[in-house]
Amino acid sequence: MRFDAAEALSALLGARLSHAANTFRSSATNEIRNGVSMQRLAQLLALASRHARAGVPLALTPDELRPLNAGVPGWHPAQWSLLETLRIALLLAFPDSEADAFPAAFEHCFQFADHGESCALYRALPLLPRGERFVWRAREGCRSNMRPLFEAVALDSPYPAQHFDDVAWRQLVIKAIFIDAPLWRVDGLDRRLSPELARMALDLADERRSAGRAVSPQTWLCLGPYAGERGLRALQTELAEGDEQGKRSALLAIARAGALSAGRDWLRTAFATHTPFIEQAREDGFTQRTFRFLSPQHEDRP
Repeated sequence: MRFDAAEALSALLGARLSHAANTFRSSATNEIRNGVSMQRLAQLLALASRHARAGVPLALTPDELRPLNAGVPGWHPAQWSLLETLRIALLLAFPDSEADAFPAAFEHCFQFADHGESCALYRALPLLPRGERFVWRAREGCRSNMRPLFEAVALDSPYPAQHFDDVAWRQLVIKAIFIDAPLWRVDGLDRRLSPELARMALDLADERRSAGRAVSPQTWLCLGPYAGERGLRALQTELAEGDEQGKRSALLAIARAGALSAGRDWLRTAFATHTPFIEQAREDGFTQRTFRFLSPQHEDRP
């Protein structure tokens, strides 16, 4: 049976919104389903802010999250707010969103959208049919200087990995490093690692060291099996000169490069110092998700 994101979100909202807010949701949903102008659709998305607050998290339980991720693999709405969810549910009520006319309506919503509305629209991308129609818009979000807009596209969503070409994908990953967005939450990163992405990450590390600046621990997440000797030399330097977080990220990168068991004296010493951390990461298979362990109070998701 086909997963119905609109129905799933509506069920979650029904249990969380007030009676008045649910009345608005039901009325607005019916109005949109019966056909509204692009202007009216945008207006209803804006009006949602009267019935839900942006600062209230959706607060999904693990049992609620699992079917959502199963329905749309790679989609993790654990960080959504109640208001974003309401707006996205209304957007998904648009009739025949597979039609050629829908992208114009979707784009119109951005023309007068405030920051919060734009974030909701970007978060909706993995739920829209024929997603290739929205690549230009998604790339615009990734170019934004506003971190929340970038993260609305890039994090917890299968959309970029599914639809971005290699150039756009690498730009997204490198920008995430620059602005310190949590790269482990970029769905599909491990699947789309490449020699070119590894080279770009190592170039970035060299540039920062030449300027006397610290290398972001997330840089090493981009190496994977493409670290090579150049990458291992850079990781050895990080183990010698980096802070605790940098050293741990370097060890994870070495493990991901398949070199953790290599007979190198410098590596044996570092491994002995961080054995509990490495064993914890090993249980996760040294995937991109293991980088969440770098923070003492790491955020998690199923």
